[in-house]
Amino acid sequence: MTTDTETDVFEEHRPVLLGVAYRMLGRVADAEDVVQEAWLRWSGGDRSDVRDPRGYLVRVTTRLAIDRLRQIKSRGETYVGPWLPEPYVTDFGDRAPDTAEQAVLADSVSLAVLVVMESLSPLERAVFVLREAFGYPYADIAAMLDRGEAAVRQLAGRARKHVEERRPRYEVDPAQRRDLTERFLAAAGGGDLEALLEMLAPDVRLVGDSGGKARAPLREVAGADKVGRFIIGAARKGLPDFSVRHLEVNGGPALLVLSGGKPDTIFQVDVVDGRIQTVYLIRNPDKLQALDAPAAEEPRTPPASAP
Repeated sequence: MTTDTETDVFEEHRPVLLGVAYRMLGRVADAEDVVQEAWLRWSGGDRSDVRDPRGYLVRVTTRLAIDRLRQIKSRGETYVGPWLPEPYVTDFGDRAPDTAEQAVLADSVSLAVLVVMESLSPLERAVFVLREAFGYPYADIAAMLDRGEAAVRQLAGRARKHVEERRPRYEVDPAQRRDLTERFLAAAGGGDLEALLEMLAPDVRLVGDSGGKARAPLREVAGADKVGRFIIGAARKGLPDFSVRHLEVNGGPALLVLSGGKPDTIFQVDVVDGRIQTVYLIRNPDKLQALDAPAAEEPRTPPASAP
């Protein structure tokens, strides 16, 4: 049996463990499963020699996440259309009071970075997450992974280079992103293509993730005119009994579009030089189940229709 103290210790570190597992896997349900397995090992194991509960739990969670990621990759499943991570509702609040720290945390769970991290090996991803997102020393990471420190440094270097070369350079400005998101939605709902085009970068991309289970482009849509016309067309079709809630998703402002009170679409944009560079639409219903819609803000009055 576990004592209240042992339970309290685990619950204290649960947010960190979930953060590690989600960054490793990009899937909320898988991350929660890994954390639950870590709890079973914590509650059922011999903890008499554990001097650093957080370090122990992070080590267990990381190894479980590596195993889960290897299983996922070994299945070689084919995904229909573009893949995006499962939306992860984030609210750093008092846990990241420093602006620079908050920017690092937000960047480490951004959709763009997680997409790039999908191409890392499980070990590279683990090292990258532990080092870049959580700031663990190389020696600690080496102990967690049962690897030599030199090997860990090599893995970290490869992973960092890979991510830096491929991740887009987006501004982390929540206020600007939220303002553009709201203006974008208003222009789309009002059918104002001209206003929409003024917000879009010439080389803007729209990435829609449906998994083949909802209506969304099966390829990226590129270019301001094509993206603008697609959004206007989608908005005109509308959704029955829809409402819009504001969320913080993957470290940035986003809109949750509901139809009949059920999550239908997550909408988020990335911004460069004051213009929208990337539009993300997540419509795969399997990826929207974990969203806690009632915990979001009260619905704001939406325009006549929504994408």
